[in-house]
Amino acid sequence: MGFEALARWIHSNLGFISPAEFIPIAEETGLIIPIGYWILEQTCQQLKTWQMNGLAGSKITINVNLSARQFSQIDLISQIDKILEKTSLDSKYLKFEITESAIMENQQKAQNVLEQLRERHIHICLDDFGTGYSSLSYLDCFSIDTLKIDKSFTGRLNGTAEKLGLVPVIINIAHHMGMNVVAEGVETEEQLNQLKELNCDFGQGYFFAKPLDVENATQLLESSPQW
Repeated sequence: MGFEALARWIHSNLGFISPAEFIPIAEETGLIIPIGYWILEQTCQQLKTWQMNGLAGSKITINVNLSARQFSQIDLISQIDKILEKTSLDSKYLKFEITESAIMENQQKAQNVLEQLRERHIHICLDDFGTGYSSLSYLDCFSIDTLKIDKSFTGRLNGTAEKLGLVPVIINIAHHMGMNVVAEGVETEEQLNQLKELNCDFGQGYFFAKPLDVENATQLLESSPQW
């Protein structure tokens, strides 16, 4: 159904550098802004290439994370428009992932940005739901399409009712409010089957694939996997 674009750094001397190390530094220094736009352009271009090669049908979408710092930029919408125009990607295939904190820092501005994104048919996913403010009141106020259940909740699932925790509650809240749900961190078939029983709409995690580079992601698409 789709992909999430992730930043990975393979340093020429130091080897693999975890995003947990370099993303916070990029946030602090402001470098996350040019990095974020570069990731968005690369992502849109790759999806467009897959579409042109007949590998990404009408249902394949791609998710891109928007940091709180990016989300607060005055020219965010114009930059998104430029990238979409440059890559010729239809905006309906793009989804942005934002955190609760990005919304809550400036609610009026967030509402304005989200409305402009919705006008462009860009979907909004609320990332890591249940780990931040978790205030149900703002879900009624903002244009959000998808709740993403944090992997800390999914990771507890083991096929038994005792470990369900808040997962059924989050799924029910989302569906009641007309949203769909993605469970992050799916690593076992037991977890997948339990999420299916709970009517969770989508899942992502190592059970399906570990983070892939373009070549391996292309091979995954060519194999038409079924789960």
